[in-house]
Amino acid sequence: MNLSKFGIGMRGLAGLIAFLALAAAPVRAQSKQMTAQERANLKLVMDWWREVVFAHHVDLAQKYMAGYFVQHDPNFPNGLAAFVEAFGKRPAQAIPAALPHPPVNAFAKGNYVALVWEHEDPDPADPAKTYKFNTFDVVRVQDGKIQEHWDGSMKNPGAPTLAPASALPIAQDLKLTPEEQKNQEIAFVEFHDMLQYGHLELAEQYIAPGYIQHNPNVPTGRDGFVQYMSRVRKPEPIQPEWKTKPSLVITSGDLVLMMFDRSAPDPDDPSRKYSYNNFDMVRVENGQVQEHWDGAKKNPPAPPKP
Repeated sequence: MNLSKFGIGMRGLAGLIAFLALAAAPVRAQSKQMTAQERANLKLVMDWWREVVFAHHVDLAQKYMAGYFVQHDPNFPNGLAAFVEAFGKRPAQAIPAALPHPPVNAFAKGNYVALVWEHEDPDPADPAKTYKFNTFDVVRVQDGKIQEHWDGSMKNPGAPTLAPASALPIAQDLKLTPEEQKNQEIAFVEFHDMLQYGHLELAEQYIAPGYIQHNPNVPTGRDGFVQYMSRVRKPEPIQPEWKTKPSLVITSGDLVLMMFDRSAPDPDDPSRKYSYNNFDMVRVENGQVQEHWDGAKKNPPAPPKP
């Protein structure tokens, strides 16, 4: 799992060190929109992360995790035993009363819990400076146990080739309030009509002028978003089908999280491909998209032209 993700994150020990170096950020929990069961699921996941993932008390893993824990991170096998083996390699430490560096967003909807983390890395254009980026973890809770996990990790070189994780079908019947349904539809306009079919003229209606952009490569503000995306998106007739359909959508209050299935060449054998996930999340308020998060890191500067 990424250290940014499972607390240790599935990107390895280096990710954990970077994670621990960050300044604490407030958790933006959607408590007013969550049911009592959803709040309980969120607490379960946060306690698991604090005690097991962060503090490495793998002796407590069985308290929180199902025996056949389904893992979608391409660097880790399925199963509770495999999790314990991987996370038990580091010595346990004192369990803190609260995570010193909590997620910047944490919420539950139905059986799903979503965590969004903020990290800081050296700026590839100027290593004396830093920039911020985000990572995501989503888990499915059932019968009081964590059953399944997704994050945005890509396969590390040298990681063993794993069979694709088998999983229960992803439920898409999460009950939404009328406000949540409207917020989800507005988010779909951005990702379906604008970003997949290129109709950026819709931004004036559906994107707030002060649109906050957490992707470090895209300018903030509606005008910056349109200018940037117009270089890579050209309008074409809008079809009802998604070109790339989200495999999971979780809408809680003003937040809409979308997960997409991706594939890439195996870093150890480019003739093979492996599966991974990536995420986008937006905040919708007053009928417009106000804020966006994804898992992008800052691109290095283009090499100088000869």
